[in-house]
This record gives sequence, C-alpha cells and structure tokens, in this order.
Amino acid sequence: MGLKVLVVDDDMINRMLLKALLKKNVKISAVVECENGADALEKIKADDDFDLILLDIMMPVLNGIEFLKIFRSDMGNSHIPVIVLTTDDTKKTEVFDNGANDFLRKPIIEKDLTRVIAHWT
Repeated sequence: MGLKVLVVDDDMINRMLLKALLKKNVKISAVVECENGADALEKIKADDDFDLILLDIMMPVLNGIEFLKIFRSDMGNSHIPVIVLTTDDTKKTEVFDNGANDFLRKPIIEKDLTRVIAHWT
C-alpha cells in the first residue's frame, strides 16, 4: 500500500498544486487536504494513519507553529514526519524547535518535494 499524505494549507491553489505534484509520485496512494491546523488535528484524531504531513505556516484559525506544538505534544505522533512549506525563511528555526522534520520553500519545486518525500518515508 502507498503513502497517505496530509496537506495542510489555507490556500486552495497551493493545495491543488501540491495534490497534482503528489499524484505524480508513485509512492503516494492518498492525499487528504485541510485548510488550517485545527482542521488537520481533527482529521488526525479521526484517522491517525498518515505517513507524512505537508504543513503551511501562515494560516487562520490555527497556524502551522501552533499545530506543531499540539501535534508533537502527543508522543503517538512522533513517527509521522512533518515537512513545513513556507515563503518565510525567518520561521525556519522556530519550526524545527517545535518538531518539524524538514523545510521547503514555496513555490514548491517538484524535484525538491520528491527528494524530501523519499528521504522521510
């Protein structure tokens, strides 16, 4: 069975782009989308079968940093890699301090995304 990826981004166009890139990857069988961190936490509570999370930082309701703090506070989630996607390099240290596994700069380049997925899965 392939990988199940959770895409968390408040921008519908970014989610569509990521989904299109992920669909090209033969290792990935399912992509689930969320608009913010709160939505993502609900999805994970309902189904903790995710292999990877792609996380935006700047979002309404619950941003990426807050999501990471809550998500990583549960040791049951420690095995799930979280890759942060953002245009804001200044957040790099903060996201790693809060449990992110990797960091990709937007706009996402397919070969970079593929490399990161291969590395963490």
